[in-house]
Amino acid sequence: MNQKQNYPSEQESRVLMVDLGQRLYQRGFVAANDGNISVRLSEDWILATPTGVSKGFMKPEELVMVNLKNDEWRGILKPSTEIKMHRAIYQVRPEVNAVVHAHPPHATAFSVAGIPLDTTILAEVIVSLGAIPIAEYTTPSTQEFADQTARYVRNYDAVLLANHGAVTVGRDLVQAHFRMETLEHYAHICLIVRQLGSENRLSFEQVRELMDLRSFYGQAPPSPNCLTCPSYTEQIKQPQPGPEQSEPGQSVTRSSSGIDQEKLGTNFIEDIVRQVLTRLTGA
Repeated sequence: MNQKQNYPSEQESRVLMVDLGQRLYQRGFVAANDGNISVRLSEDWILATPTGVSKGFMKPEELVMVNLKNDEWRGILKPSTEIKMHRAIYQVRPEVNAVVHAHPPHATAFSVAGIPLDTTILAEVIVSLGAIPIAEYTTPSTQEFADQTARYVRNYDAVLLANHGAVTVGRDLVQAHFRMETLEHYAHICLIVRQLGSENRLSFEQVRELMDLRSFYGQAPPSPNCLTCPSYTEQIKQPQPGPEQSEPGQSVTRSSSGIDQEKLGTNFIEDIVRQVLTRLTGA
């Protein structure tokens, strides 16, 4: 049980983190100085991105060493203002060695609209990520925000942050980054599906089979929450489809959040914009 963990070297982590920061920036997952990344280098220390520096223009020497057990840090720049969130995640997920926080447009739009990405429509996402919930809004950079995010990450590898962005975790930097790419790709597909006006969901049994494949692909066992959340079990809880329901594998007219698919058809983007403006103006 006390098996020694192999951590990446500091130098190779600095080079890789700069490269992944550039990928996030070039793909439009972050703008200006948005986002933050970290990787565990030992039981007590992580390497993290600095505050006030664009992820697309970082230099290896600008990355900051941060202690997980106290407020100590080492570097020529201060660590990200979201470092509390990173500390909290590593505390609740000791097997996690990397964290990526970004604002990918499609995934962030779903977080603003209050729509979790938890429908069972894409086999690859079920295997690699499982359900993707939304953590309720709290003020970024606060301890409350860190604790709230960690509560969700305890059971999920990708989480939407309400009115903010998304966070993904992994066994290393590459996996955490790829999970952010998968999350955004999935969000984009979900948007297009809603514009088309229908979706073919996988059945509960099909989802269980996919979950069983996680170990084959080197993924950790699924969280119990994934197999008991409403979007995965509603198929067997509601065996008799009504006017707004269909059998698994057939077109449905409602999303897992209960929003009318017809409304989320061609007017979906307008609906998101309207909700964003409402939240911003407080109307």
